[in-house]
Amino acid sequence: MKTDEFKKIITFAISNEIEAYDFYKGVADKTKDAGLKKIFAELAEEEAKHRKFLEGFTSGKVQMQFDETKDYKVAQSIEKPKLSLSMKPVDAIALAVKNEEEAMEMYTEMANCSKDAEQKKMFQSLATMERGHKVKLEDTFTNMAFPEAW
Repeated sequence: MKTDEFKKIITFAISNEIEAYDFYKGVADKTKDAGLKKIFAELAEEEAKHRKFLEGFTSGKVQMQFDETKDYKVAQSIEKPKLSLSMKPVDAIALAVKNEEEAMEMYTEMANCSKDAEQKKMFQSLATMERGHKVKLEDTFTNMAFPEAW
């Protein structure tokens, strides 16, 4: 895979981080439940940090160093419905869990293909954060007793 293809993947990842931020921020603003409000506000803040990190690659501030022979399997996460605040809460959280899982897998692959130790560490860190988001959302999904709190 060539450098311009990596840039496309990074751009794709940035758009996913923006979508996740918008959704989590929207839920935090909309929900009446203080616990859910806090969880989703924290998730939004973390997604904004991920976006800023990734934008370093597209701005040229951070030099990309990847093994150009790897397959990142990004296509597996394309063509899914967009998150929407009008979705049923249970469906929205289920879709958000899946999005976090896909982000985790994508960042893990990018870490595995990174030739630079610092870059590898940053992508491993992003994968770990996305795993944390996934676990938090799974917990919310399984413990959500009152969907009308939205």
